[in-house]
Amino acid sequence: MDESREVARGDVLVDQLCYLGATLRDRVRDALPTGVKRATAVVCSGFSYDMEVVSHGFVTEISKTDAENEERLHALIDDAEVPGERLAKLFELEVLPPETSSGAEDGGEDRDVD
Repeated sequence: MDESREVARGDVLVDQLCYLGATLRDRVRDALPTGVKRATAVVCSGFSYDMEVVSHGFVTEISKTDAENEERLHALIDDAEVPGERLAKLFELEVLPPETSSGAEDGGEDRDVD
């Protein structure tokens, strides 16, 4: 009788861990395109600058007002929309862990082993 409780608790734990993994994977999948688009826009905002400068964020133009720089920032983000989506799709395979099932029914035999 105690064994059946342990097995049931184990199955529940496996299901919860799989749910957590799927949730985290979805969150990364949702955040990846935004991050790539922002990074693309940052690089486009001052490609002639030293990468140390660009790594801190958008490069503003000193000769322009804050409002003009803000408008430029939004234009850069808009311009990065399509290439950012394409890049995010390329990175998805490397960044996201593979989707898995709980494996509780089949003993986890479907897992990839490298």
